[in-house]
Amino acid sequence: MTAETRVVTSRSGLRSAYDALPSGTRRAVVLTMGALHSGHAHLVREARARVGVDGHVTVSVFVNPTQFAAGEDLERYPRRLEDDVAVCAREGADLVFAPSVETVYRDGSPSVTVDPGSLGTLLEGAVRPGHFRGVLTVVHKLLSLTRPDLVLFGEKDYQQLVLVRRMVRDLDLPVEVVGVATVRADDGLALSSRNAYLSDAGRRTALAVPRALVIGAEAAREQGSARDVVSSVQTYLDAVADLVTDYAVVTDPELGAPPEVGEARLLIAVRVGPVRLLDNARVVLAGAS
Repeated sequence: MTAETRVVTSRSGLRSAYDALPSGTRRAVVLTMGALHSGHAHLVREARARVGVDGHVTVSVFVNPTQFAAGEDLERYPRRLEDDVAVCAREGADLVFAPSVETVYRDGSPSVTVDPGSLGTLLEGAVRPGHFRGVLTVVHKLLSLTRPDLVLFGEKDYQQLVLVRRMVRDLDLPVEVVGVATVRADDGLALSSRNAYLSDAGRRTALAVPRALVIGAEAAREQGSARDVVSSVQTYLDAVADLVTDYAVVTDPELGAPPEVGEARLLIAVRVGPVRLLDNARVVLAGAS
């Protein structure tokens, strides 16, 4: 909407920016923790495409402490706001909201939070207890502050996307949640800010993850059942040196029990040295023969 990307850090600055927009301006927001890469850039472009040249696109840059458990990488998570603003400007964002922790959590750690329910205790929630409570709480807060018509998330963090959709539906939040397909590097690895932590050898090892998704999709077509898919994927991953599998599962698209036939989701989480990598893909189960 504007030729220049504005940066605001305060609640009052955010309100002033929105109050200056023409009535009825369609608004989209992309919520990030910064360290923006080509996947984030794709989300910003998609946001611009969906609201049009007369719409408004906000990108939030906030490393949320409440979604990190003790011993996780909060302190070393990459922070490079100047570079992030340059990415946003190049991709057509109108505004970057880069609040401090004190701006988002005015009274310190919030006493009222969003409970993710039972789904928040599975998969990533089992590996990282409390993670999704922190995620949903900050997403709710940022949606309340930015008041968008659309919010866009990448499908790489698929469980997060499903939980955000469920929160929006269950709490009747007036926003459309848009999932955007995972962006991959030329070698097939899903783009992630944490890929920067991989050594050259670690990255070569990590390529087992997108290969495992291909193996899973082939097993779905040829063998047919969710059990066959998981068995094929796990057998492959177990043979990869220096890679530890946290989980490899097949679910329905809403992360419930897998169907006997039809569309399902294959989700994988692994560790390569100190780096955890997540990935997922749509698979179509042919059904057991």
